[in-house]
Amino acid sequence: MITLASDFPSPYPAAMRGVVCSRSDARIEDVAHDFPRQDVRAAAFWLREVLPYFPPATHCVVVDPGVGTDRSALVVEAGDHHIVAPDNGVAVPVARELASGDDFDVWEIEYDDAATASTTFHGRDVFAPAAADVHDEGGPAALDRCSRTDDWVDLTFPEPDMVAKGARGEVLVVDGFGNVITNVPGGPVEGCEGIRVDDELIPVRDAYAARDPGDRLVTVGSHGNVELAVNRGRGDEAFGLSVGDSVLLEW
Repeated sequence: MITLASDFPSPYPAAMRGVVCSRSDARIEDVAHDFPRQDVRAAAFWLREVLPYFPPATHCVVVDPGVGTDRSALVVEAGDHHIVAPDNGVAVPVARELASGDDFDVWEIEYDDAATASTTFHGRDVFAPAAADVHDEGGPAALDRCSRTDDWVDLTFPEPDMVAKGARGEVLVVDGFGNVITNVPGGPVEGCEGIRVDDELIPVRDAYAARDPGDRLVTVGSHGNVELAVNRGRGDEAFGLSVGDSVLLEW
């Protein structure tokens, strides 16, 4: 199986599918093609949340603000999975998840035909063909154009500042519903009737629909982190928060 994930809309993913189909008989599954544009950290977060649910596969990830520059193209081997991606950290958090730590290997890919590769669409000309070849050969070790490397861009998510009765965290991502996902673990708020969000008391609920439409709430999302939301509304607008903002939670 080969999965495709990117931050660009149709018809560009179709070109990547066409390249894969021309080189491999692998089953193709789309993960998402609507990651926030050029937001490497958001894509890394969602890949970490989604890819572990797949059986062993080759994952082709193209969220690549540095396309056309001298940034490297990589294959990351993590457990039974291979992640083909630009060297900007997007593959690292999910690699740690799949490998249960830092026990993963990174390989640099030489472009199949650097002279003809588009400088604006490496998804089609670099990553899709590499993903097809990695899948069909069973990994990068069997490909002459892949060489192991220890020189790659890391990416980690910021840790919240935990205190006895609260935490100062950061907004990691805002999902398509407007739910504000923080880096604060959900454990401490479970069982609370309410917590203070930037000094305002907000009810804690297990489900969005446990509040009336338009009402704000705090919940623990499926990702395990504290989430600020509005039933049938947008939490980012209601709380006035954006990605990267600091947020003080007190319980």
